[in-house]
Amino acid sequence: MKAEREASSRLTHTPAVLHTVSLLLFSLAGGVEGVNITSQLPVVRGVLGGSALLSVSYTSSSSDRPVIKWQLKRDKPITVVQSIGTDVIGSLRAEYRDRIQVFENGSLQVHNLQQSDEGAYEVEISITDDTFTGEKHINLTVDVPVSRPYVHMVASSVLELSELFTLNCSHQTGTKASYSWTKGGKSLANDTRLLLSHDQRLLTIMRVLMSDDDVYSCNVENPISTMRSAPVKLTVYRRSSLYIILSTGGIFLLITLVTVCACWKPSKKKKKQRRLRQAAEERISNHEVDVVPRRSERRKPMALYVLNESEYAEDELDTSCGVHPCDPSSLPGYHGTLSSASQVPDSLPQSTRKYPRTPVPSPSPPPHSNPPSAPGSPPQLRGTGHKLRSPVVTPPPPNTEEPPLTTQDTTTHNHL
Repeated sequence: MKAEREASSRLTHTPAVLHTVSLLLFSLAGGVEGVNITSQLPVVRGVLGGSALLSVSYTSSSSDRPVIKWQLKRDKPITVVQSIGTDVIGSLRAEYRDRIQVFENGSLQVHNLQQSDEGAYEVEISITDDTFTGEKHINLTVDVPVSRPYVHMVASSVLELSELFTLNCSHQTGTKASYSWTKGGKSLANDTRLLLSHDQRLLTIMRVLMSDDDVYSCNVENPISTMRSAPVKLTVYRRSSLYIILSTGGIFLLITLVTVCACWKPSKKKKKQRRLRQAAEERISNHEVDVVPRRSERRKPMALYVLNESEYAEDELDTSCGVHPCDPSSLPGYHGTLSSASQVPDSLPQSTRKYPRTPVPSPSPPPHSNPPSAPGSPPQLRGTGHKLRSPVVTPPPPNTEEPPLTTQDTTTHNHL
């Protein structure tokens, strides 16, 4: 019984297997028609603000126009465009308007790329006469080119056996950047002394040796660009060399300071002497101005007293009291000789006496009698009883120096 049931079950399953195998062979022979889509680039890399072409091609036994549909795969797929051939069906989304173009072979071109355009795209092409619809996936990336990086070091020189010396690589712009380091043109990798951070931006030398004295550079790259930094030189000094450099620098600095001080002191002394000499010259010039005023600076006019002709005639008759004009001891306190205008010479000798700026009043002499005058002497003025007219002020002419006064005129002026 059992053997009969097994034989009957084998006979029942045999027709189903034969049917499946026959359908498979028929499809391989081309009995089932469909759309076959191919793409040469499974990943397309675009630049921000540029254009990207998602290139595909299809084959079909039908000559009808294909129905093309592109979608951006998200949690919820976004329909980018749907068209019959190149004729767009319906309206495009706002973010794709004026940026989408569809070609006859099913390719899609996106203009003015944005970061939001990045992702996986799916294309479906179907023809009404075909039984199957073709599908294809293409990934689009949108990147920003990297700028040139630069290496930052705390100092360009380091002492041997120093601990934890760090080199930092950085750049300004660029997306999806990756870093790498070279030493003397050779790539660096992690070892016991040279440590790279997880993103390889930092290179740390655990213990500096003389072999670390070399040229270092940093490389930055992303899917669309590659840049290299300017090489930097790391100088490693031995500890004994450091003391030699410091001592040499100290000696040179000391010599410089001594030279500067030696040159500065004489110049300071000369400046001091020059200032003293100028001050002395100024004092001398100020003293001369105070002692001898210029004639053009005299502001006060001299008063002249005019005698009446009758009084002058009476004085001519009086010859009993005469004083010799050349004897200074015989001059009275309030009397003096006056010469007429005709007797004044045209030019008088220059007096060498210096006059003070403020006139000093002459002392009042004691009263005395006039001595008898010698025969032939000029007439003398009487001390009393003379009637004097009011003084007549005659200002000096402009820009004209007064004639120098003789000793006799000065005495007469003081007496008056």
